[in-house]
Amino acid sequence: MNTPIYIIEEAKLRRNLQLISDVARRTDSEWILAFKAFALWKTFPIFREYIHSTTASSLSEARLAVEAFGSKAHTYSPAYKDDEFDEIATCSSHLTFNSLSQYERFHKRAGECSLGLRINPEYSEVETLLYNPCAPGTRFGVTADKLPPTLPADIRGFHCHCHCESGSEVFERTLQHIEERFAAWFGQIEWINFGGGHLVTRSGYDIERLVRLMDGFHRRYPHLRVIFEPGSAFAWQTGPLVASVVDVVEDKGIKTAILDVSFTCHMPDCLEMPYYPEVRGAEHVSPEDYAANLLTEDKTANLLSEDALPSSSDYVYRLGGNSCLSGDFMGMWCFEHELAVGNEVIFEDMIHYTTVKTNMFNGITHPAIGMKKTDGKLEILRVFGYEDYKNRMD
Repeated sequence: MNTPIYIIEEAKLRRNLQLISDVARRTDSEWILAFKAFALWKTFPIFREYIHSTTASSLSEARLAVEAFGSKAHTYSPAYKDDEFDEIATCSSHLTFNSLSQYERFHKRAGECSLGLRINPEYSEVETLLYNPCAPGTRFGVTADKLPPTLPADIRGFHCHCHCESGSEVFERTLQHIEERFAAWFGQIEWINFGGGHLVTRSGYDIERLVRLMDGFHRRYPHLRVIFEPGSAFAWQTGPLVASVVDVVEDKGIKTAILDVSFTCHMPDCLEMPYYPEVRGAEHVSPEDYAANLLTEDKTANLLSEDALPSSSDYVYRLGGNSCLSGDFMGMWCFEHELAVGNEVIFEDMIHYTTVKTNMFNGITHPAIGMKKTDGKLEILRVFGYEDYKNRMD
């Protein structure tokens, strides 16, 4: 196989879509795809068998909703630009404003869109501040103390986003804060969008709890239409990024396998979140254990003790990207065998928040995109080359 390449597996994608479709039915809610996490439009014919709408955060995403998905978007942006707003409105069925000032500036130009306000419940359990939309000083949403007792007449809904790969138990606690702060206005609106970050397709997610929560919510507010707009949940564990070793170098006892992919270019969340991806056929070793045991007196076990490693310490490698950024690496992993030039290294679960966030820093070869069909055949959806790099500056 030519590497690098992202491979989305159709069977796993359909598994997620069917689960989400079932959850939508059982919770009497609408679940829509957030392009910010997944926008591979060549897969949209499959999506349309299960869902009917998408969510956009920019003019380009709103156009993609209409032109590639075939329906108008539920659109939210932190701030709309004057020269883009009219086209965004024509591509949107729902349009949410981040602030009352944005509402005042643009609402009369929104046409037939169902208008909403983003609310900020001032509560989120997202620990990484980079991903926490309710952190102090946030630029997202209107807090309850800033809302007038009577909403503007053309406001039809609320939009609230404060989760990241969260479980239903987190949503249960968050929902209490949302209702405590904003239920006084629920009688004035028609819909509420609970945003993304609801990772219903993750193993162990308590779907029954979510069903109970929504049953209770519908009993309390039977007039409100409920919307969820996850991104990761749709593409969760639907395929890997396949890379190859191009060199192995060593310094101060640390062996680094340099790959034909880049963390900063092709797996940015690994550095931003940060988190350690799962590598097929390898086990992650904590840097603390590695450093504590580096260069011990017993040179036959000079990396880590046998108790700390699943196999020979000779096979512990830091994985390095192929860019010029000094910090373009992750580590350490213990492999089942010695790594050599040409060996494949497979990063699991690399479909969501990757292709939408990749870049061409250094002009490094961008991974191709393929789909493993249900019959096992690999269909190449896109190959990137020099012209793609050059034309970004054209």
